[in-house]
Order: sequence, then structure tokens, then C-alpha cells
Amino acid sequence: MTTTEAASMPKLSKEIEDRLRYPNPQCIRTNWVDLDGEWEFYLPPSSSPVPDGAGNNALFDDPATLAAVNSVEFPEFDRTITVPYSYTFPKSGVKEPAYHPVVWYRRGFALDPRPARRYMLHFEAVDYACDVWINGHHVGSHRGGMTPFMFDITPYLAARDGDDSSATVSNEIVVKAVDFNRPDQPLGKQSWKDTNFACWYTRTIGIWQSVWIEEVGATYLADFVMTPHVADSKLSVDAELDDLKNASLRYRVTFHGEPVADGAVSFTGGRARFDIPMQDWHADTGIRTWSPETPDLYDIDFDVVVDGETVDSVSSYFGMRDISVDDGLVFLNDQKYYMKLLLNQGYYHDGGLTGTAAEVAGDIEKMKAMGFNGNRIHQKLESHRALYLCDALGFIAWAEFPSGYEFGPTLVGNIERELPAYLAKHVNHPAVFAYVLMNESWGVFDIVHSKRQQDFVNSLYWQAKAYDPSRLVIGNDGYEQVMTDVCTLHDYNADADDLLKTYEGREQEVKDGAPSPMSGRRACCPGYRHLDVPLMITEYGGVAYETDGHQSDSWGYGDRIATPDEVVAQIRALTKAVMDIDYCVGFCYTQTTDVEQEVNGLLDHAHDYKFDPQEIRKIMLSGQTYGYVKV
Repeated sequence: MTTTEAASMPKLSKEIEDRLRYPNPQCIRTNWVDLDGEWEFYLPPSSSPVPDGAGNNALFDDPATLAAVNSVEFPEFDRTITVPYSYTFPKSGVKEPAYHPVVWYRRGFALDPRPARRYMLHFEAVDYACDVWINGHHVGSHRGGMTPFMFDITPYLAARDGDDSSATVSNEIVVKAVDFNRPDQPLGKQSWKDTNFACWYTRTIGIWQSVWIEEVGATYLADFVMTPHVADSKLSVDAELDDLKNASLRYRVTFHGEPVADGAVSFTGGRARFDIPMQDWHADTGIRTWSPETPDLYDIDFDVVVDGETVDSVSSYFGMRDISVDDGLVFLNDQKYYMKLLLNQGYYHDGGLTGTAAEVAGDIEKMKAMGFNGNRIHQKLESHRALYLCDALGFIAWAEFPSGYEFGPTLVGNIERELPAYLAKHVNHPAVFAYVLMNESWGVFDIVHSKRQQDFVNSLYWQAKAYDPSRLVIGNDGYEQVMTDVCTLHDYNADADDLLKTYEGREQEVKDGAPSPMSGRRACCPGYRHLDVPLMITEYGGVAYETDGHQSDSWGYGDRIATPDEVVAQIRALTKAVMDIDYCVGFCYTQTTDVEQEVNGLLDHAHDYKFDPQEIRKIMLSGQTYGYVKV
């Protein structure tokens, strides 16, 4: 986080600011190197022929070509770029309007490797496939544009020359990224056409989230999953070492520095599974629960101990909260909970999909000020820092997997490849309430009639439930439901009276029919009617309004409304209609901000208010239960 970013950050506690200094606030190690910033950059001519294998995004992972990978000739780097921004957006510093499916990066970094330590190179996201070299040695390939990955670069680092302890040890990293923006790879809201259209936007290519190196022990904590159980006042931990050495794990739980629990367990076969009793004697009820109203987080420190010596240390945190559904309702910590979410696409006018911690914190502050208690992060994976801010500031997040648009074996393989990392990125975040696996049948357009496509979406649902049964899972958000924990419907009907008439007192008819006059799609696929699950309207509104007058290429739902007051009146009427549906347990309004040509945000594309936030807040805090409290 730069000085400029810190200056624009909403006022946060010192604890939050301290964690935000590290790229992954949920897994902090002391020694690390920040690789965000200026890199050398090269764009091959956009007219260059597509290389062999590009049709399936193959790079150097084919065994037949792997042997030759270290003989690849690097290009002449003739530009610079600011990482982690795609060259397609202004913050990258690259002024290049043409589409280039292949991009190259290079930068030097100083690192003095210590004995008995290892060094992990982390990429939070590179779109779409990439190869990485350290000091001319190929260290690995990765395919998948949305999920984090890392390489152990210890064997490839330059060693100190001689005994001069003051000498700087220089290293070089080179990255090649390839992205042909195929509709059979997870794209989210990136246009796969030559230009933007409807609600699809400028492409993201190459490194678009943070890059860093961290020092770990020769034996280190490779992974840990923390699952809270509020009713049992315990935290379950599943910790994994990188190898099978005999080792133990010490842990210490604190709340704002006050001790809560500590202990030690042994690893067996590289794994330790254990429960931590959470009797917090400083809390009135014996335990502090996380909710948007009280976003209490416990700190937890882990130490890996081998032969009596601490070889690796990690600082993390967790929240104690339970999510469940029963009898058509959603419960948070065993209390009925009504979610009022905003569809949040996380696009920035100068940075695209890449938002700074200050920008994200500002967005959350504005969304909360307008009366919302959460956001549905739409068609992208947010950064570690953004998810931490949802945890720390008390803001629900629905984590949505980005869609592809062409069903077949390639799309199935591409989604399956990234799904485990998608789940792993979110599993320890208390703010994450739901996994949304598909949206509006994108990529499975024939799901109503195709058993194959239904089976695919159901397979994703069951994989998510097997990995993490503690959250809601939505198989196909919007309509044409198969396996799901919530029946989620999208309805952009602009007539509030007609909207209410469609749903009021008709729960089973709605689930069995095709309620939205706009989409005309069935709520549920054949064989999945009569779903005994809660119902939410997870997209509605989308009232289009342009602060600078109507533009010919703009897009939004419904007719343009002339004045801000008329827009607010329309939002009020539509929201009241949704909240008057007695069996609807929450909603998601479209949307947080304008995005490029799409102009139906409550904020504009620069993320400034388009309407009086207090007027929006009055709407959102009226009617149905807000969180736990009737207002």
C-alpha cells in the first residue's frame, strides 16, 4: 500500500492498517519482498501469428516442449508497466489501444537467501496462462486467470559472491502471459469480442493482482483451514505441512492482544486436525460472534516446531460465525438474517479489475452508508486485501466464480482446474456467506434440456459442499436452478406493482414457473421444482441513469429516467415491492457502480455518489428486517 493510497484510505484501526501492509492479510510472514510496481514490459506486434498450441491456451506444459523451455529467447523489453495493472487500463502506464494476446514482463529484485530457508514466489492472479523464469531458469507454468498460485524459487536464486555481507544479491524474474480470451475459459465480464458490448467490458490481460516473495522455513505450514462452530464454542483447524517430517504446531489465540487459548499438537503424515475450545472469558456470552453488526475477529498465530526449534511462523485471524438454512429462512449464528446486498463488479475506471485497498475500503464505506449489509462480488475473484476488508469492516460477501460462455470439455476442464483454488481463497474468510458457481446459465445455456449440463453444475455444487459445508452454495444463480441452497431469481421488471403481483403469496407457483417477464426463464429445471429452500431476489433494479446526459453507446435496464429524484423514487418503489414479498429472505440490488458503458450504478464509474446516500439508506433500512434488528 503506497503513501498516496494510505492517505485516501477511510479511517481504519491500526490493526486493520497493519494487516493491509501484507498482500495476504490472512497468512502473514515476517520476511517478504513486494514485487508490485514498475516492471520492464514487451508487447509483441498484435499482428504476430498465433503460436502453435494457442488454440487451447497451451504454453510450455506439454512434455514434448518442456525440455526446451530454458532455451526460450527473451524479447527486447522496450516499455515499462506498473504491476499489478493490465496494460489495457490507464494505471498500467502503458498507452496501447490494440489487443495483444501475448505479453512479457521482467524485473530485478534483491534477495539474500538464508540457509535452511525457502522462498516462495506468489502470484495472486495472472490472466490467463503464464510461464515464469528466475535467473533464466524456468520455474513453472500456470493456467487459470482468476486464482492464486506460487512457485518455490529457492534453487534458482543467485548466491552471495564471496564473504561480503553488505553485498546486494541481484536476481531477475521474467513472466510470459498468454490470453486469447476464449469463451471456453472463465472470463467473467471480459468481452471476448473485439469491442465492449452490453454488460461485457474491457479485457484484462497478464498480471492483474499482487506479486510477492515470502521466506518460509525448510519445513513450513503449507495450508490451513479454520472452521468455526458457534454452537459448540470451538474452532476446528486442519493444518498441513509441506512434507512428512516429524513436527508440532503451536497455536495462540488472542482478541485485541488479550489471551484466549493456546496449545500444541503433533503432525501425523504431514497433517494436524484439532479443535480449539473458544471460551473467551472477556466476552459476556463466553464467545464473540462475527456479524456485519459486530465484526469481531480473533487473531491466531501458528508456529511450526521441529526438534524444539521454531522453523516457520504465520499470523492469521478468524471469525466465529455459523450460517444455516431452515424452514425457508437463512440464519446467522442461529438468528434469522435478512441480507441486503449490492451487486459489485469491482471495476475501476483507471485500473479495471484491479482495485487498491483504499479504493475497496472506500467502496465498502459507501455501500454501508447507503444501508447495505453485504455485496455479491460479481464475476471476479477479489484480492486477499479486499476480502480481509469485508471481514474486518463487517460486510457480507458472496463469492462468485467467473463464467465461461461455450460449454464443452475445454470449459469443463478449465473450470475444474481453478475451482479448488477458488474455494481455498475464500474458505477462511468469515464474511464469505455463499459460493455462486454459475450465473444465469452462462456457459450452460441449454441446461433446461441437457442432463449433461445439469450434471456438470451439480458436480460443482457437490464439490463445493464437500470442500466447505459451512456456507451456502448456489449452483446457477438467477434462474434454471438445479442443486442449490437458495432459490435465487433475477427480475428486472421496472413496474413495481407488477413485480409484487408476480410473487406475492405465490411461493410454490414461482418456484415451479417462469416468474420474470423480462427473461421468461424457468425458476427451476425439470426435476428440481418444489425446491424446499429459501428464496432471494438476487438481481433487481438496475435503474439506468447518466449524470452527464444520455450517451449513444450506454447500456442499462429499462427506460432512461430524467432526474436523480425520479431514479430514487423508482428504486424506492422496486425495493419496497421486493421487501413486501413475505417469503423472500433477502435481495441484491443492481448495482454498486457504473462500469464503462453500463450506467445503472448507485455510484458512477469513478465510484462517486450519483444520488443522495441518505435517501438510499432510508429505502434500504425500511420494511424488512435489516440484519438481526427490526427498524
